[in-house]
Amino acid sequence: MRIALVTDAWEPQVNGVVTTLRELVRELQPLGHAVDVLHPGLFRTVPCPGYPGIDLAWRAGAALARRLDALQPDAIHIATEGPLGWAARRYCLRHGRAFSSAFHTRFPEILHAALRIPLRWTYALFRRFHAPSSAVMVPTRAVRDMLAARGFRALRDWTHGVDTRLFAFHGEPHACSRLGLLPRPVSLFVGRISYEKNIEAFLRMDIPGSKVVCGVGPLADDLQRRYPAVHWMGLLPRPVLAQVYASADVFVFPSRSETFGLVMLESMSCGTPVAAYPSDGPTEVLAHAQGGVCDTDLVQAWHRARAIARTQARARALEFGWDAAARSFVSHLVPTGSVARPGPNVTEMSSLR
Repeated sequence: MRIALVTDAWEPQVNGVVTTLRELVRELQPLGHAVDVLHPGLFRTVPCPGYPGIDLAWRAGAALARRLDALQPDAIHIATEGPLGWAARRYCLRHGRAFSSAFHTRFPEILHAALRIPLRWTYALFRRFHAPSSAVMVPTRAVRDMLAARGFRALRDWTHGVDTRLFAFHGEPHACSRLGLLPRPVSLFVGRISYEKNIEAFLRMDIPGSKVVCGVGPLADDLQRRYPAVHWMGLLPRPVLAQVYASADVFVFPSRSETFGLVMLESMSCGTPVAAYPSDGPTEVLAHAQGGVCDTDLVQAWHRARAIARTQARARALEFGWDAAARSFVSHLVPTGSVARPGPNVTEMSSLR
């Protein structure tokens, strides 16, 4: 099958959506599928307001249409609700092409936190975006139920995977030259340093040892000035990041609006348990303390997570294989020539484990 994957999130951006899509493309190719990724780097771009390092396609509708006409894909998947996503949606509606889409990120909550835009406005816009989609792929049951309650249709369960070879298991916290001899226990956060990650909840925690942050984002400069005792490591190559994960005693995930949280799986794959708030992604990924602890008190979650065996965290990560995730993705794709009519909501989670 020839698949056109349209996404506003792609390299050199570094975030969970980019990682997920890159791993998906890598897994689809051995299954015999040809994937053409249509991303901002192929078009004229402008910087995303408020998010340094993220460029968005600018007036790319005609150029995108020419590329899709030339590709003649068997299936079109729109991964994001940005400018390229809207352009692809217009193309499909204009030409009577069916398409699938995905809900990766709770942008309404991000826009509300950053700009105080009412949630009902942005969810109404997103509902309109996904309404013509024949299959809206969502990463967790909680996200599916939330979207269904807001009137979204054609929801399909599609969980994600983790590269368990790159993020190799270590039975004890691993010595990492990048960290030096930091006082233990080492508490780690990895992710974009931006509004939706609620990172200050981690930075304010009264816990012993050292705090380490890996990532970049619009809040980085301000937070580094305000929390100089934290070890700020910036953006790391993924093999180095795997070593940092393995060196930590606890991974702290303070986001309250995460749809999935791939970084939790990466940490657990290395054996490092997770402390998180009980929001959509962590509740499902951690699975009742198999790989970490969810608690409304993040400090209590941290203390309890330290008691979880590293083998247990790794075992939970191994349940998220990319081969099964890629096959599930393909099963939700729709032929471009089929009638673009949303189906009923899925009521049971697809079994990927």
